[in-house]
Amino acid sequence: MRHTAVADPDSELTQAQLAARYGLSFAGDRPKLAAYTRQLWSYRHFVSAYATAKLVASFSTARLGRVWQVLTPLTNAAVYFFIFGIILGTRDGINNFIAYLCVGLFVFNFTSSTASGGVQAISGNLGLVRALHFPRGCLPLAVMLTQLQHLITAMVVLVGIVLATGEPITVEWLLVIPAVALQSIFNAGLAMGMARVGAKITDLKQLMPFILRTWMYGSGVLYSVDRFAENLPHPVLVEIVHANPLLVYIELIRHALLEGSPLSSPVPQLWIMAVAWAVVIGVAGFIYFWRGEMEYGRG
Repeated sequence: MRHTAVADPDSELTQAQLAARYGLSFAGDRPKLAAYTRQLWSYRHFVSAYATAKLVASFSTARLGRVWQVLTPLTNAAVYFFIFGIILGTRDGINNFIAYLCVGLFVFNFTSSTASGGVQAISGNLGLVRALHFPRGCLPLAVMLTQLQHLITAMVVLVGIVLATGEPITVEWLLVIPAVALQSIFNAGLAMGMARVGAKITDLKQLMPFILRTWMYGSGVLYSVDRFAENLPHPVLVEIVHANPLLVYIELIRHALLEGSPLSSPVPQLWIMAVAWAVVIGVAGFIYFWRGEMEYGRG
Protein backbone atom coordinates (compact mmCIF):
# COMPACT_ATOMS: atom_id res chain seq x y z
CA MET A 1 0.00 0.00 0.00
CA ARG A 2 1.39 3.36 -0.99
CA HIS A 3 1.10 6.35 1.38
CA THR A 4 0.74 9.80 -0.12
CA ALA A 5 2.73 12.43 1.81
CA VAL A 6 0.71 15.46 2.84
CA ALA A 7 2.69 18.67 2.56
CA ASP A 8 2.83 20.85 5.68
CA PRO A 9 1.53 24.29 4.64
CA ASP A 10 3.86 25.94 7.17
CA SER A 11 7.03 24.08 6.18
CA GLU A 12 8.07 26.57 3.52
CA LEU A 13 7.54 29.67 5.68
CA THR A 14 10.26 31.57 7.52
CA GLN A 15 10.06 32.25 11.26
CA ALA A 16 9.05 35.85 10.62
CA GLN A 17 6.27 34.76 8.28
CA LEU A 18 5.03 32.17 10.78
CA ALA A 19 5.00 34.82 13.55
CA ALA A 20 3.02 37.18 11.32
CA ARG A 21 0.54 34.43 10.37
CA TYR A 22 -0.24 33.47 13.96
CA GLY A 23 -0.05 36.92 15.52
CA LEU A 24 3.15 36.28 17.47
CA SER A 25 5.55 39.00 18.58
CA PHE A 26 8.99 39.17 20.11
CA ALA A 27 9.18 38.65 23.87
CA GLY A 28 9.67 42.04 25.48
CA ASP A 29 8.75 43.90 22.30
CA ARG A 30 7.54 47.47 22.83
CA PRO A 31 3.79 47.84 22.18
CA LYS A 32 2.49 50.39 19.72
CA LEU A 33 1.69 53.80 21.17
CA ALA A 34 -2.09 53.33 20.92
CA ALA A 35 -1.88 49.87 22.50
CA TYR A 36 0.34 51.23 25.26
CA THR A 37 -2.18 53.97 25.98
CA ARG A 38 -4.94 51.39 26.28
CA GLN A 39 -2.76 49.30 28.63
CA LEU A 40 -2.22 52.27 30.91
CA TRP A 41 -5.95 53.00 30.93
CA SER A 42 -6.69 49.39 31.88
CA TYR A 43 -4.32 49.78 34.84
CA ARG A 44 -5.95 53.02 36.07
CA HIS A 45 -7.30 51.36 39.22
CA PHE A 46 -3.85 50.04 40.05
CA VAL A 47 -2.35 53.51 39.58
CA SER A 48 -4.97 55.04 41.89
CA ALA A 49 -4.56 52.38 44.58
CA TYR A 50 -0.76 52.52 44.39
CA ALA A 51 -0.75 56.32 44.68
CA THR A 52 -3.04 56.23 47.71
CA ALA A 53 -0.94 53.52 49.35
CA LYS A 54 2.23 55.59 48.81
CA LEU A 55 0.51 58.63 50.31
CA VAL A 56 -0.60 56.73 53.42
CA ALA A 57 2.79 55.04 53.80
CA SER A 58 4.64 58.37 53.64
CA PHE A 59 3.02 59.42 56.94
CA SER A 60 2.73 56.00 58.59
CA THR A 61 5.70 56.52 60.91
CA ALA A 62 4.70 60.05 61.98
CA ARG A 63 2.70 60.36 65.18
CA LEU A 64 0.41 63.00 63.67
CA GLY A 65 0.01 61.00 60.47
CA ARG A 66 -1.63 62.78 57.56
CA VAL A 67 -2.00 65.97 59.61
CA TRP A 68 1.48 66.71 58.24
CA GLN A 69 -0.11 67.19 54.82
CA VAL A 70 -1.45 70.43 56.30
CA LEU A 71 1.34 71.29 58.74
CA THR A 72 4.19 70.97 56.23
CA PRO A 73 2.99 73.60 53.72
CA LEU A 74 1.86 75.91 56.52
CA THR A 75 5.26 75.66 58.24
CA ASN A 76 7.04 76.39 54.97
CA ALA A 77 4.77 79.37 54.36
CA ALA A 78 5.46 80.74 57.86
CA VAL A 79 9.24 80.45 57.38
CA TYR A 80 9.22 82.09 53.94
CA PHE A 81 6.85 84.83 55.10
CA PHE A 82 9.19 85.71 57.96
CA ILE A 83 12.34 85.72 55.78
CA PHE A 84 11.06 87.22 52.55
CA GLY A 85 7.96 89.11 53.62
CA ILE A 86 9.23 90.69 56.85
CA ILE A 87 13.03 90.67 56.78
CA LEU A 88 13.60 91.23 53.03
CA GLY A 89 10.39 93.22 52.47
CA THR A 90 9.24 91.45 49.29
CA ARG A 91 5.62 91.92 50.34
CA ASP A 92 5.77 95.62 49.45
CA GLY A 93 3.29 96.40 46.69
CA ILE A 94 1.45 93.07 47.03
CA ASN A 95 -1.96 93.01 48.62
CA ASN A 96 -2.61 90.02 50.88
CA PHE A 97 0.96 88.76 50.74
CA ILE A 98 0.21 85.80 53.04
CA ALA A 99 -2.31 84.30 50.61
CA TYR A 100 -0.12 85.31 47.66
CA LEU A 101 2.82 83.42 49.16
CA CYS A 102 0.76 80.34 50.08
CA VAL A 103 -0.65 80.00 46.56
CA GLY A 104 2.86 80.17 45.13
CA LEU A 105 4.25 77.60 47.56
CA PHE A 106 1.39 75.10 47.25
CA VAL A 107 1.24 75.22 43.44
CA PHE A 108 5.02 75.11 43.04
CA ASN A 109 5.32 72.20 45.44
CA PHE A 110 2.85 70.20 43.32
CA THR A 111 5.21 70.31 40.33
CA SER A 112 8.52 70.20 42.21
CA SER A 113 7.53 67.14 44.25
CA THR A 114 6.22 65.43 41.12
CA ALA A 115 9.50 66.09 39.30
CA SER A 116 11.58 64.81 42.24
CA GLY A 117 9.42 61.72 42.60
CA GLY A 118 9.43 61.16 38.86
CA VAL A 119 13.22 60.96 38.79
CA GLN A 120 13.07 57.97 41.13
CA ALA A 121 9.85 56.43 39.81
CA ILE A 122 11.77 53.69 37.97
CA SER A 123 15.20 53.69 39.62
CA GLY A 124 13.64 53.58 43.09
CA ASN A 125 11.29 50.69 42.25
CA LEU A 126 13.58 48.27 40.41
CA GLY A 127 12.40 45.32 42.50
CA LEU A 128 8.80 45.93 41.42
CA VAL A 129 9.80 46.60 37.81
CA ARG A 130 11.81 43.38 37.54
CA ALA A 131 9.33 41.18 39.38
CA LEU A 132 6.03 42.11 37.73
CA HIS A 133 4.80 42.75 34.22
CA PHE A 134 2.82 45.97 33.84
CA PRO A 135 3.13 49.22 31.86
CA ARG A 136 5.99 51.08 33.52
CA GLY A 137 4.20 54.36 32.94
CA CYS A 138 1.99 53.46 35.88
CA LEU A 139 4.82 54.43 38.26
CA PRO A 140 5.41 58.07 37.22
CA LEU A 141 1.66 58.57 36.82
CA ALA A 142 1.19 57.31 40.39
CA VAL A 143 3.78 59.88 41.52
CA MET A 144 1.76 62.68 39.92
CA LEU A 145 -1.49 61.36 41.41
CA THR A 146 0.05 61.14 44.88
CA GLN A 147 1.14 64.77 44.70
CA LEU A 148 -2.26 65.79 43.33
CA GLN A 149 -3.83 64.37 46.49
CA HIS A 150 -1.36 66.44 48.51
CA LEU A 151 -2.39 69.53 46.55
CA ILE A 152 -6.10 68.92 47.08
CA THR A 153 -5.54 68.79 50.83
CA ALA A 154 -3.39 71.92 50.64
CA MET A 155 -6.05 73.72 48.60
CA VAL A 156 -8.61 73.12 51.35
CA VAL A 157 -6.19 74.83 53.75
CA LEU A 158 -5.53 77.55 51.18
CA VAL A 159 -9.23 78.39 50.88
CA GLY A 160 -9.31 78.90 54.65
CA ILE A 161 -6.28 81.20 54.46
CA VAL A 162 -7.76 83.19 51.58
CA LEU A 163 -11.05 83.69 53.39
CA ALA A 164 -9.34 84.50 56.70
CA THR A 165 -7.27 87.21 55.04
CA GLY A 166 -10.35 88.99 53.69
CA GLU A 167 -10.69 87.76 50.11
CA PRO A 168 -14.30 87.48 48.88
CA ILE A 169 -15.76 84.37 47.29
CA THR A 170 -16.25 85.00 43.55
CA VAL A 171 -17.24 82.95 40.53
CA GLU A 172 -13.63 83.17 39.36
CA TRP A 173 -12.70 80.64 42.05
CA LEU A 174 -14.07 77.99 39.67
CA LEU A 175 -11.14 78.73 37.32
CA VAL A 176 -8.89 76.92 39.80
CA ILE A 177 -10.30 73.61 38.53
CA PRO A 178 -9.17 73.90 34.87
CA ALA A 179 -5.88 75.48 35.98
CA VAL A 180 -5.08 72.52 38.26
CA ALA A 181 -6.24 70.09 35.55
CA LEU A 182 -3.83 71.63 33.03
CA GLN A 183 -1.01 71.61 35.57
CA SER A 184 -1.75 67.93 36.30
CA ILE A 185 -1.36 67.06 32.61
CA PHE A 186 1.87 69.06 32.51
CA ASN A 187 3.11 67.28 35.65
CA ALA A 188 2.21 63.83 34.27
CA GLY A 189 4.33 64.43 31.18
CA LEU A 190 7.11 65.93 33.28
CA ALA A 191 7.10 62.93 35.65
CA MET A 192 7.27 60.46 32.75
CA GLY A 193 10.11 62.33 31.08
CA MET A 194 12.07 62.64 34.32
CA ALA A 195 11.46 58.95 35.07
CA ARG A 196 13.23 57.87 31.90
CA VAL A 197 16.11 60.30 32.44
CA GLY A 198 16.39 59.22 36.08
CA ALA A 199 16.46 55.56 35.04
CA LYS A 200 19.49 56.29 32.84
CA ILE A 201 21.26 58.86 35.05
CA THR A 202 20.78 57.73 38.63
CA ASP A 203 22.83 60.65 40.00
CA LEU A 204 20.22 63.10 38.74
CA LYS A 205 18.33 62.85 42.03
CA GLN A 206 21.33 64.50 43.73
CA LEU A 207 21.05 67.51 41.43
CA MET A 208 17.29 67.92 41.63
CA PRO A 209 17.23 70.04 44.83
CA PHE A 210 19.49 72.64 43.18
CA ILE A 211 17.55 72.60 39.91
CA LEU A 212 14.21 72.97 41.68
CA ARG A 213 15.47 75.73 43.98
CA THR A 214 16.63 77.72 40.96
CA TRP A 215 13.29 77.10 39.25
CA MET A 216 11.47 78.34 42.34
CA TYR A 217 13.35 81.66 42.39
CA GLY A 218 12.38 82.26 38.75
CA SER A 219 8.72 81.36 39.24
CA GLY A 220 7.48 84.26 41.37
CA VAL A 221 6.77 82.02 44.34
CA LEU A 222 8.19 84.26 47.06
CA TYR A 223 7.83 87.64 45.38
CA SER A 224 6.53 89.28 42.24
CA VAL A 225 8.48 87.93 39.29
CA ASP A 226 9.02 91.51 38.11
CA ARG A 227 11.59 91.89 40.90
CA PHE A 228 13.50 89.01 39.33
CA ALA A 229 12.98 89.99 35.69
CA GLU A 230 14.02 93.63 36.09
CA ASN A 231 17.57 92.50 36.90
CA LEU A 232 17.96 90.35 33.78
CA PRO A 233 20.36 91.77 31.18
CA HIS A 234 18.28 91.11 28.02
CA PRO A 235 14.59 91.42 27.13
CA VAL A 236 14.59 87.91 25.65
CA LEU A 237 15.45 86.51 29.07
CA VAL A 238 12.52 88.43 30.54
CA GLU A 239 10.18 86.82 28.01
CA ILE A 240 11.57 83.40 28.89
CA VAL A 241 10.86 84.04 32.56
CA HIS A 242 7.31 85.18 31.76
CA ALA A 243 6.74 81.96 29.77
CA ASN A 244 7.91 79.81 32.69
CA PRO A 245 5.16 77.14 33.02
CA LEU A 246 5.18 77.22 36.81
CA LEU A 247 4.80 80.99 36.83
CA VAL A 248 1.88 80.59 34.42
CA TYR A 249 0.02 78.08 36.60
CA ILE A 250 0.76 79.99 39.80
CA GLU A 251 -0.51 83.27 38.36
CA LEU A 252 -3.68 81.68 36.99
CA ILE A 253 -4.60 80.36 40.43
CA ARG A 254 -3.61 83.62 42.12
CA HIS A 255 -5.80 85.51 39.66
CA ALA A 256 -8.71 83.17 40.42
CA LEU A 257 -8.47 83.39 44.21
CA LEU A 258 -7.00 86.84 44.93
CA GLU A 259 -8.23 90.27 43.93
CA GLY A 260 -5.61 92.64 42.57
CA SER A 261 -2.84 90.06 42.36
CA PRO A 262 -0.02 91.35 40.07
CA LEU A 263 0.35 89.38 36.83
CA SER A 264 3.31 89.16 34.46
CA SER A 265 1.09 88.63 31.37
CA PRO A 266 -2.55 89.30 30.39
CA VAL A 267 -4.96 86.60 31.57
CA PRO A 268 -5.89 85.32 28.06
CA GLN A 269 -2.19 84.93 27.27
CA LEU A 270 -1.67 83.01 30.51
CA TRP A 271 -4.43 80.55 29.55
CA ILE A 272 -2.95 80.05 26.09
CA MET A 273 0.47 79.32 27.57
CA ALA A 274 -1.06 77.01 30.20
CA VAL A 275 -2.77 74.92 27.52
CA ALA A 276 0.33 74.93 25.32
CA TRP A 277 2.62 73.74 28.14
CA ALA A 278 0.17 71.02 29.16
CA VAL A 279 -0.14 69.69 25.61
CA VAL A 280 3.55 69.93 24.71
CA ILE A 281 5.01 68.49 27.91
CA GLY A 282 2.15 66.05 28.46
CA VAL A 283 2.45 64.52 24.99
CA ALA A 284 6.24 64.78 24.67
CA GLY A 285 6.86 63.27 28.11
CA PHE A 286 4.46 60.42 27.41
CA ILE A 287 6.04 59.56 24.05
CA TYR A 288 9.59 59.91 25.39
CA PHE A 289 8.83 57.52 28.25
CA TRP A 290 7.03 55.05 25.96
CA ARG A 291 10.04 54.87 23.63
CA GLY A 292 12.14 53.57 26.51
CA GLU A 293 9.52 51.17 27.87
CA MET A 294 11.57 48.01 27.24
CA GLU A 295 14.77 49.46 28.78
CA TYR A 296 13.51 49.88 32.32
CA GLY A 297 14.85 47.44 34.91
CA ARG A 298 17.60 46.06 32.71
CA GLY A 299 21.30 46.12 33.46
